[in-house]
Amino acid sequence: MAYSEKVMDHFTNPRNVGEIKEPSGVGEVGNPRCGDIMRMYIKVKDDVITDVTFKTFGCGAAIATSSMATELIKGKTINDALKLTNKAVMEALDGLPSVKVHCSVLAEQAIKAAIADYYKRQGMDPTPIVGKLTECEECACGLHE
Repeated sequence: MAYSEKVMDHFTNPRNVGEIKEPSGVGEVGNPRCGDIMRMYIKVKDDVITDVTFKTFGCGAAIATSSMATELIKGKTINDALKLTNKAVMEALDGLPSVKVHCSVLAEQAIKAAIADYYKRQGMDPTPIVGKLTECEECACGLHE
């Protein structure tokens, strides 16, 4: 299984690792049975994600996709962050092996979960804005066997 230079760079030098004190929202996705768990923390001011960090338990691809996803949404509006797709994360990393696509799906889901938590903390129902979040049973991405 070959990884791109960007994947290796984000795995060995991950950006935005850690927790945010008093976050605006926190989202956790994944499942210990599949081995990948991602937790994203966001800080929001005036509808802009001013800071984003992550803690990921998983393979190198999971760490790399978490790192890249945080880079792609930092400084963006919530609306723009919600438009980030797993495909965009993979493209930014110059691709992933097919057996690791689920990692990019989890990164997208973690961002949406953190934004949903932000809206809940504001006393709002996030579903009309974020959409219905699926739980990771065998991993909701359906790519784990």
